[in-house]
Amino acid sequence: MRIVTLLLSGCLGFASSSALADIYGHIDAQGVAHFSTEKLDERYQLFLRGDESFDSSTLTESGPITIKPALLRYLSEHPNLKKYEPLMRQAGKEFSVDPALLKAVMAAESGFNPNAVSPKGAVGLMQIMPATAERYGLRHDQKKSISQKLTDPKTNIRLGARYLRDLHKLFPNQPQLILASYNAGEGAVKKYKNTIPPYPETRNYVQVVTQFHQLYKPVSFKTGGAVFSGSSTDPKRISMTIPGRRNMPAPATQTE
Repeated sequence: MRIVTLLLSGCLGFASSSALADIYGHIDAQGVAHFSTEKLDERYQLFLRGDESFDSSTLTESGPITIKPALLRYLSEHPNLKKYEPLMRQAGKEFSVDPALLKAVMAAESGFNPNAVSPKGAVGLMQIMPATAERYGLRHDQKKSISQKLTDPKTNIRLGARYLRDLHKLFPNQPQLILASYNAGEGAVKKYKNTIPPYPETRNYVQVVTQFHQLYKPVSFKTGGAVFSGSSTDPKRISMTIPGRRNMPAPATQTE
């Protein structure tokens, strides 16, 4: 499987401590937004420059940021953001994880699709592996398997926030390693001596989520004691292509 107060104290400093990837995107004929850290073909246009920082109050077409308004709307106004925002705030408060970070991870992991299932079996909005859920006490019963239970947004978001909190305990104030662990597993990060594993997917994932988190964090954001510290709101779907990853099936084919 593939980061407010407890985990994030000073964490977001990583956004300026290393070069961030440019983000490209386009909206296809079916109204699906596609994002990638590479210009995969001529349809992909620059969405966010990795060498630019920005204040969300300046996100206008004529502002200093190279940003496509239609793509920005997909990330900031997706209907499931508003739908699940109360659950993200609740989970964020319970586990001291920034809701803006939960949004960023959710955007990159599932494109806000609660029924998303990856080729490796990660399920739901936060793409939780059944084995991880079982580790946290989720059990199957006569009515539903663990995978089926993970399609419940409240269960999924809560487990994702709890996992991010625990990763912060393993890698305090090292947000890049928190994100890398969420993507590749903490075992992989430890294997490479507490560095980001040399997997193209993981390296791109860290860049994408970092950029998305900056987009979601509120203008008045201040680092506090939280895991990354933030807040959004009718487009259809998002497709995230992270180079190096065997990407999830198209939303129309995803099932429980």
